[in-house]
Amino acid sequence: MRRKRIIGTIIYHILVAIGAFVMIYPLLWMVFSSFKPTQTIFATASQMIPTEWTLDNYITGWKGLQRYTFGTFFANSFIIAMGATIGTLLSSSVVAYALQRLNFGLKKVLFACVLSTMMLPAQILMIPQYLWFSNLGWVGTYYPMILPYWFAVQGFFVYLIMNFIGGIPKELDEAAKIDGCSYYGIFARIILPLVVPSLITCAIFSFIWRWDDFLSALLYVRSVKMYPVAMALKTFTDPTSSSDYGAMFAMSTLSLVPITIIFLIFQKSLVEGIASSGIKG
Repeated sequence: MRRKRIIGTIIYHILVAIGAFVMIYPLLWMVFSSFKPTQTIFATASQMIPTEWTLDNYITGWKGLQRYTFGTFFANSFIIAMGATIGTLLSSSVVAYALQRLNFGLKKVLFACVLSTMMLPAQILMIPQYLWFSNLGWVGTYYPMILPYWFAVQGFFVYLIMNFIGGIPKELDEAAKIDGCSYYGIFARIILPLVVPSLITCAIFSFIWRWDDFLSALLYVRSVKMYPVAMALKTFTDPTSSSDYGAMFAMSTLSLVPITIIFLIFQKSLVEGIASSGIKG
């Protein structure tokens, strides 16, 4: 029995390793291709490791376009992602606390509305949202990509934090009420410190989604100096003329660095937040 268990474990790990390699292979191919001369990338597509290493793609890509370097585009993406993430955390935590702990009229209706936002594809809302933001004069600014997230528009995060708050004993709330604590005090002093793992989970997902958001930038950003990274990467490819795939792969590799660092730093809290919220695969 012990021998069968060991053999089964070995086979399991081999299959998992093969599956992981298959999934990560495109990413590895892109990273190694960023160190190849542009003209040899597709000529040597079947060979992942470069025979000739070069940093020209990173130098060319970092120059950006027009008079703006890629550092400008990275800064723009940080502004959008951080602004939207902070708003998401504040608004979603407040709404989640109200729906989970407070009793008021139309509570179930509002909760149903929150769940319904998780079921609607973003493409359905694209045209009415654009018309709305256009009438507000927000097209050409970052407002459509930041301000809506300050109003808990992502039901997934509200639902995740609600489940986490549901695991906190209500006796803590009652004890705080006896001590004269208001609802605001209970939220700020008791609930908020205890839901930090779920907030970190929400922050990671929100930051990644906003960092990779190409469609919103395509709709609302007009000026080159306001391009985020996702939009700037598209400028390296042009179906009507030549495309610099080497520079695009190089800048795509750099664009993964902030997300990777954030994930590695907070991966323990990410797993804890998902597991404690009852959202398991």
